[in-house]
Formats: sequence, structure tokens, C-alpha cells
Amino acid sequence: MSQKSNLAKNASFLMIAAMISKVIGLLYKSPLSAIMGSVGMGYMSLAQNAYMILLMIASFSIPQAVSKLISERIELRDYRNAQKIFRGSMIYAVVVGGAAALFCFFGADLIIPSNQSNARLALQILAPTIFISGIVGVLRGYFQAYRNMMPTSISQILEQIFNAAASILAAWLLVKYFADETEESIGKWGAAGSTIGTTVGVVVALVFMIFVYGLNRKRINRRVVRDRMHREEPYSEIFKLIILIVSPIILSSFIYNVNGYLNGVLFSEILGRQGESDKVLSALYAEYATYFMTIINIPLTLSSTAPTSMIPEVAASYATGNRRETRRRINQTVQLSMFISIPCAVGLAVLGHPIVSLLYGSTDGTAGTLLMLGSFTIILNGISNTTNAVLQAIGKPRIPMITAAVALVVDVTVVLGLLFFTDLGIYSLLIAMVIYSVVICILNDIAVKKYLNYRNPWKKAYLYPLIASIPMGGAAAGVYYGLYHLLPSNFICLVVSIVFAVIIFFLVYLAACRPSKKDLALLPGGNILYKVGRKLHLC
Repeated sequence: MSQKSNLAKNASFLMIAAMISKVIGLLYKSPLSAIMGSVGMGYMSLAQNAYMILLMIASFSIPQAVSKLISERIELRDYRNAQKIFRGSMIYAVVVGGAAALFCFFGADLIIPSNQSNARLALQILAPTIFISGIVGVLRGYFQAYRNMMPTSISQILEQIFNAAASILAAWLLVKYFADETEESIGKWGAAGSTIGTTVGVVVALVFMIFVYGLNRKRINRRVVRDRMHREEPYSEIFKLIILIVSPIILSSFIYNVNGYLNGVLFSEILGRQGESDKVLSALYAEYATYFMTIINIPLTLSSTAPTSMIPEVAASYATGNRRETRRRINQTVQLSMFISIPCAVGLAVLGHPIVSLLYGSTDGTAGTLLMLGSFTIILNGISNTTNAVLQAIGKPRIPMITAAVALVVDVTVVLGLLFFTDLGIYSLLIAMVIYSVVICILNDIAVKKYLNYRNPWKKAYLYPLIASIPMGGAAAGVYYGLYHLLPSNFICLVVSIVFAVIIFFLVYLAACRPSKKDLALLPGGNILYKVGRKLHLC
């Protein structure tokens, strides 16, 4: 495992894996929707939201934490203690993940709202996944600490492929052999089947990561044996370190993401008490949590690959006291994140309805409207993900936890007010999501400036992508709706409009920014973009 890597290369590996994984995740939910309907998709979303909360407590941020702790030791060539932290992290993941898995299985009645009890079976099936995910997370974080993103990338792709195939098959089998003719029964068994696929995918990822670790084990052990420079820390110190570092990161991630689960529970409980039927609530929640969030999470995941790759880079430079290099790495991350986030937000805003109707035939159009109104949250979440990662990398994990807690209080207050005193319904969750993201962005930005004397690269990171995205959005909308009058095929019109939009974005970006080869090297495919720009005299 080579330590010599760079942010763009690592982010590219994760970005490609994230793109493939998210596209698979996007596509397989369409046949799932056909099997179990919007009601079942609502049950599945509610179960998965609850599962994600428990997963965050147990293991969700384990890769980031392990990557940070081990990369700091590797930078100092302290291989002996790096390996000891790996073993200690594995013990931590097994204990905490096991406890969370047991609570998931036996406490499903406490987690899922009473008027959505058909989602409980799906949540119980996810219990083993929580335990296994912690072990996978430690292995992924270990290789990320060595700046090797390939094992994580491949395991994510394999996980999603097997997840998709097993989810569709299991949902179809359970609906066929256990469900009756009612929508609620079909939804219950379909949602349960879909979560079986999640477990299958994680098991495959675990097998792959163990295989990769086995291939590298001799090389790892040789480094540990040769390290005679450093005092071996006792496990009491190791566990104390893990708890002090990992726990705040996990807790901040939990608080950062628990708003989705809480908003779903409040939505079901409050509107249910106001007389709305369980079936209608489940279908509406599917529009938000399954259709809207699945689509919007694709660019969010892509833009988050840069902060994930940045953590070991920034942690290493910060540990050696090189503040200038730390700020340079952060600038690279922000530029890469916004280069993805801003055009994606504009594109989804103008093509929201046709994208949703193409992917999910069972939608009633609500998800398309949500996408048009809420796509700019991609930018806000991209900023907050980056600042969270920076603060964790420089050893300030409590700050994201505090800012997320403040934002959560604001979020819940807004949701309660909107659900009780307005008729906005599902749009209340979108408004709360926007306000939540704004609060985190502001508070995190203040903290990063305080500890690193950091200034945002507004021109390169924000202005140029925005300048390129505006004509791109106009071209996408004009081509789609103009062509649709001549050829009313949603798929063909979308493909053509997206191709035109991408070309317009890159041409305007090159013309406005006039980037150097060094600037473009930060971006995935930057070398190709530079060659195109040179031929067009735009670089």
C-alpha cells in the first residue's frame, strides 16, 4: 500500500465508485416501486431512516475516525501503534455494533411510529447489517489511512450490485408467497424483502475487504516488526483514544443525520393525529424520502468524496504543523466539491419533473416539485460536509457535534411549527431541511476561520461554477422542452438535453475561468478537459 497519493486521485476513485453505486441504487428502486408500490416504498424509507440512525451510532463514521487516527501515526512512521489502533477499532466496532444490532431487533416497536407498524419487520431484518457494517467500516478506514481508496471503491460497487439484485428478488418472493391483496400487506412484505438485499450487499463487501486485507497482511506485519522507534501504547490508552476521537465524530454524524428520521416520525404522528390516513402518509413520505432524497443523494454523495479523501491528507499536514499545506488541501476540496454540487443543483432544478417521472412511474409529481424547490440544498450540504470533515481532521470533532445539535433544535422547531400551523404537509420537511443546512454552514464556517484563519476561495470555488451553470441550466431546459414538442419521448429528450448541458457547462467554465493545467488537475478528468481547452484556446 503506497502512501504517496493525492487528493484528486483518491477523490476520483471514490467518486467513480459513488457514481456507479448511486446509479445502481437509483435504478433498482424503480422495479422495487413496481413490486410493492408507493406505500411499500414509504415503509422501506421509514425503516431505512431508523436503520441509518442506529448505523451512525454504531459505525457510520468509523472509516473517517480510523482513517484520521491511523494516518497521523503513519505520517510519523509509527506503524506499531497504527496497527494497534486498527485492532482496537475492530474491537470497538464489534462491541458497539453488536449492542446497536440487538437494540434494532428487539426495540423496533420503540423506534417505528405506531401508525406505521408495517415498517417494523423491515427494520428488524436490518439488525445484522448494523453489526457487519462496523467491521467493514474499520477495514475501509484502515486502507484510506494509507491513501489507498481502491479497496473502499470496489467494495462499495460490489455491495450495491448485490444489494440491488437481492433486494428485487427477495421483495418479489416475499410479496408473492406471504402478502395478501391489500396495499398494506404488499408494502410490508416488499419492504422486508428489500432490506434483505441491504444485508446481502454488506456481507459481500465484508468478504471482499477481508480478502484485500489478507493480500496485504504480510507487508503490514513486516512494517510493524521493523518499527523499533516507537513505544508501544497499552490498549488502555488505545481504547481511551478511540473513544475520545471516534465517539464525538459518531455522535456528530448521528446528530447531523437524525433530523431525517425525526422529521419522518413527526410527519407521520402529527398528520396522523390530524386525521390523515396511514396509507396517504406512507405514499407522501415515499415521494420525499425515497424518490426525492434518492435522486438528490447522488450529487451529495459525489461531492462528499472529496471531504472523505481529504481527512487523512489534512490530518497528516495538520499533525506536522504545516498550516499552509492544510489550507491548500482544504481549498482543493472546496473547489472539487462545488465543481460537482453547483451544476448538479441547477440541472436538477430545471429537469426535476422529467427525471422523476422517468425513474418512478408511480410518483404523483410531488417528488418532481420537491426536486425543483430543494435542489440547491446540494450546495449547502456540500459546504457543510466539507467543513465537518475539516474540523474532524484537525482534532475538533466536538464542534460539528455542537453545530449539528443547534441546527437540530432549529429543525425540529420549524417542523413542529409548520406541521401544526400550516397546510404545507410534506413541503414542511423540505423547508426544515434547508434551514437546518444553512445553520450548520454558518456555524461551521465560523469555527474553521477561527482555528485555521481560513478564507473561502469564493471566485474559483463558487463564482466560476455558478457562471457556467446558469447558461447550462437554460440550455438544458430549452433543449428538453423544445425537443419534447417535436419528439414526445421523455428518455430521448432527457439524454439529449443533459449532453448539451454538460458541453455548455464545460465550455463556459473554461472561457470564464481560464484555468491552468494545475487547476484542472484537481478535477476528475482534468487532463482531458485541459487538452480540449487548449485546442479551443480557452486555457
